[in-house]
Amino acid sequence: MTVDARALLPIAEQAVTIASEIVRTRLPGTVTTKGDRDMVTEVDYAVEHAVREFLSRETPEIGFLGEEEGISRTGDGLMWALDPVDGTANFTHGIPLCGISLGLVDHDRSILGVIDLPFLGSRYAAAEGAGATANDQSISASGTDALDAAIVSVGDYAVGNGAEAKNRVRLPLNYQLATRVQRVRMFGSAAVDLAWVAEGKTDACIMLSNNPWDTAAGVLIAREAGAIVTDIDGSPHSTKSRATIAAAPKILADLVELVAGAKKDADRGA
Repeated sequence: MTVDARALLPIAEQAVTIASEIVRTRLPGTVTTKGDRDMVTEVDYAVEHAVREFLSRETPEIGFLGEEEGISRTGDGLMWALDPVDGTANFTHGIPLCGISLGLVDHDRSILGVIDLPFLGSRYAAAEGAGATANDQSISASGTDALDAAIVSVGDYAVGNGAEAKNRVRLPLNYQLATRVQRVRMFGSAAVDLAWVAEGKTDACIMLSNNPWDTAAGVLIAREAGAIVTDIDGSPHSTKSRATIAAAPKILADLVELVAGAKKDADRGA
């Protein structure tokens, strides 16, 4: 299916506006455990239901993937990918670093993204080839050219099955970053990580995971703002990637090398 992502951007924004209203006006409600230290709230489900229903009417030919209830329909290579509340742990604790992330994926490539951070009053949007905006103003990624001047955010530590093995890389990675970059941050939301790289608030983010609902929107927004987004080995990022690294262009190679060094340290200690 041939699609003009720019033509679908207003529909995506309407969907996210519906979601943002729910997040801003409702308490989390009952919190259900999905796994080891992983949870979902009534608001997560309410947002996913509302957005799925809206998009099924507006774009019935496009598939839909939600974090909480999976794929509800398939499309001809096109799929909406929604995280109804990215940063649920933050949300349940009243920490404002959480938001709605809606991306559109064409096979394994992000072509549209909208992120809304309702408690910060920030809306990020991009369509492939049209640049990126924050609250309707054009944004650009950082021009930082040295790691020692960079603020780098990292994804959460892993929980659940296999967490110990996954965190063997994260621990040395944080040590390597702490010795090389200006500051390390952990926001607890992939949407925040990627949106702030796009806006130049931070200079890079490193997430050693890659779920489409977490990253589809933010990856496209960061790219359209001028950041480079790759897999853990520096190859171009896709929904099939193992990890998500987004960075100002001049520091990307150094970051990829640093991550590789952390992985070697983890492998030696295994």
